[in-house]
Amino acid sequence: MRKPLSVKAASLALLAVLGLAACASAPPAAEAPAPVSPAAETPPPAFSAEGIAALEARMAAYVEDGAAKGIATRLVRGGEVISDVRYGIRREADAAPVEGDTIWRVYSMSKPVTGVALLTLWEEGAFQLDDPVTKYFPEIEGLQVFTGLDAAGEPVLVPAARPATIRELMSHTAGFGYGLRGGDYVNDMFQKKQVFQSPTMAEMVSRVASIPLLHQPGEVWDYSIAVDLQGALIERLSGQTLGEFFETRLFGPLGMKDTGFFVPEADYDRFSDIWGWSAEQGAFAALPMPAFQYRKGMIAFEGGGHGLVSTMDDFARFAEMLANGGSLDGVQILKPETVAMMATDVLPEGAFLGFDGTASSEAAGVGFGLNVAVIRDAGNDRGFPQGSYTWGGAAGTWFWVDPANRLYFVGMVQRFGQGGPAFGARTESASLVYKALETAE
Repeated sequence: MRKPLSVKAASLALLAVLGLAACASAPPAAEAPAPVSPAAETPPPAFSAEGIAALEARMAAYVEDGAAKGIATRLVRGGEVISDVRYGIRREADAAPVEGDTIWRVYSMSKPVTGVALLTLWEEGAFQLDDPVTKYFPEIEGLQVFTGLDAAGEPVLVPAARPATIRELMSHTAGFGYGLRGGDYVNDMFQKKQVFQSPTMAEMVSRVASIPLLHQPGEVWDYSIAVDLQGALIERLSGQTLGEFFETRLFGPLGMKDTGFFVPEADYDRFSDIWGWSAEQGAFAALPMPAFQYRKGMIAFEGGGHGLVSTMDDFARFAEMLANGGSLDGVQILKPETVAMMATDVLPEGAFLGFDGTASSEAAGVGFGLNVAVIRDAGNDRGFPQGSYTWGGAAGTWFWVDPANRLYFVGMVQRFGQGGPAFGARTESASLVYKALETAE
């Protein structure tokens, strides 16, 4: 095991979760490929010591360069920790350092967790992926589709051709808006109706049901409220709150003791500040807004699309479960074929994902499965091998699983906004990891 590096002594931003947007038709789901066995016979290539040192130095340099206040990254293959970096501070007031048990807001990295939880119910036969969403959300029945504004500035609505399916809900092709961006009638309505400030899960669904669809179901990939609706579906199918279901079906069995929808008071000292660029200070400064504090009394509905906090150890256990084909330490969460289905691209050939949540780019070679982005060919511009899958969160967190090389990587940081030095850790970490691979002798 590689030793860690030494540790050195607003409100839409809260919901600006990592997104990948593209205009693409969504065909029927492809056949899931055979899962890659973690115990495949061919030995994986080795990592070079120099390459890993370069990776660790670059991750630490984001703190040195002022692009982040604190960072933690971990690279694991076959259960062996190859690199474990902790650098910088977790709190501004007393410069408390980033530690192994630091608690981070993972925002949209909640989405794959929700997807796994929902698929456990699918494996049990609680629903079918091609079931209409309206079977479980009758309040959405008859939802219309926004097509533009008339001469008087009023919305032009047409009936939905059919209800969206659960599969489309899990692949962001169901047609819903989100409210993270404005400038169109649907997303403006999400903001006006304060969907994310809903006091309960039922009220969140009710508010979504009062807003037209942005697209006809199944026609366009667009980052959406879909995963929060998946959380509501879990509640309706299980009879538990989302937090209770996560704890009993995922977090407890996986030993993820510090992951949840709020930070207990007893653990609050371990919770990282979240940072935004201060032009006056010329540096990142802690954001004190109540919405960032994740105290129990401040949580409205438990958002499956954005609401979790976690630690490096906890999220690494989740990623390792996926890398192992759905099992960890003798506990099976999903079947290997279900994990493979989750990581199967459902976007058509030739489509690309054109928005990564912070900047537009033609992300060639990147598709989408069920709650994760999927690398569908080696020509992608992110450095991942074909078959890898990935997602991230609004405050900069990121992870990927690479079945071909039997590895996963998790990165934790708490950084909002576009100001300050550039932060390219998601792309650079992948580039440096794969540069560090060399053919085993």
